[in-house]
Amino acid sequence: MSSNLDEVRRFADTLHAANQPWTGELFGWSAEYNPELAEPPIDSRLSFTPADFCIGESGVWFFSRQWENCRDAAPVEFLDERNVVRETFRS
Repeated sequence: MSSNLDEVRRFADTLHAANQPWTGELFGWSAEYNPELAEPPIDSRLSFTPADFCIGESGVWFFSRQWENCRDAAPVEFLDERNVVRETFRS
């Protein structure tokens, strides 16, 4: 799955470079990108709303990236794959 995750990261980076909102489907999952906003989120100590990208469905498989330290900093990532069943093969 890590190679697919690398493709997702590259796609998110391309969206982040374009700095335009996007909603669609990627690898069969719903996905979206929201660019950074100058206004802070409601009830937050942040001085701006960070850009974010997410893909998947919470509780099934979900991956997100958030550029919470500034637009040019490395994003913070979250991966929830605890409900993914891995196949095991017996010889």
